[in-house]
Amino acid sequence: MQGDHFQINAKKFAADAEKERRRLRILIREAIVAGFYNVDIDTSTLVDLSQPTIKDQQRTNFTLAAELTTMIRDLEPEGITVSVGGEIGEVGGKNSTVDELQIFMEGYLEELKKRGEVFKGISKISVQTGTTHGGVPLADGTVAKVKIDFDVLQRLSENSRAQYGLSGAVQHGASTLPNEAFDRFPATGTAEIHLATGFQNMIYDSKGFPAELRAKIYGHLKADLKDEWKEKDTEEQFIYKTRKKGFGPFKLELWHMPADVRDKICAELERQFAFLFDKLNVNGTRPVLEQFIKLLMCL
Repeated sequence: MQGDHFQINAKKFAADAEKERRRLRILIREAIVAGFYNVDIDTSTLVDLSQPTIKDQQRTNFTLAAELTTMIRDLEPEGITVSVGGEIGEVGGKNSTVDELQIFMEGYLEELKKRGEVFKGISKISVQTGTTHGGVPLADGTVAKVKIDFDVLQRLSENSRAQYGLSGAVQHGASTLPNEAFDRFPATGTAEIHLATGFQNMIYDSKGFPAELRAKIYGHLKADLKDEWKEKDTEEQFIYKTRKKGFGPFKLELWHMPADVRDKICAELERQFAFLFDKLNVNGTRPVLEQFIKLLMCL
């Protein structure tokens, strides 16, 4: 199971750095205890592009990433190595560069070494190539088209593997890309892509999704999350940005939808999974998986 994002809130960090660090440490501890052994740390929100050098821009990012990595290593169960991810460019900001990757990694590894020679570092690095999490909702509720810079993604993936032994670069915010873009990820050596929003959208927008339940969830969002409604956003934009937070409070209703409705939505999701598994060259990789992952049979 993957935990994503373990992200620092920049505004809260500026107001009370220790309180925000403590919040993130508690969240990571809870996740590992619950069996999440793939943890993506995002302290890239603290990158300060106003600083004169890349090292100064990335300093808080790589220092805190090393601190949290050390904590994760102390918490991981015996026989388990938690896969940890770092991030150098906040998704939605400027595109990442090889220089930023190298300076982040040099600073991160130096900070990690100060904390102990035996600590294993990150295994992947998230970068910015032109996307935003969940896409950019327009005033009418549709999502703006985005263009990924696959050249940047390829250079960063190649460099992270060759110089630092990482699996490669991670692409966030990919689920709202056009279907024809997904062939490019294996070709550029991308290690991982994040697709959650696309599946969320398929569920909410499915013709089979009960209209009354959708209205009930949206009503809850407008009442309970109105403090997240930005003045410039239309209702459609607000709903799009916040409806991921509707799954938790309405979990019981979602699980108890009529079987035929649930089956219809699951079939739509399965077709998309099959498409993505084909485009991302996932099919036929079970022998590789079995080299590293051991199934535990529970009676």
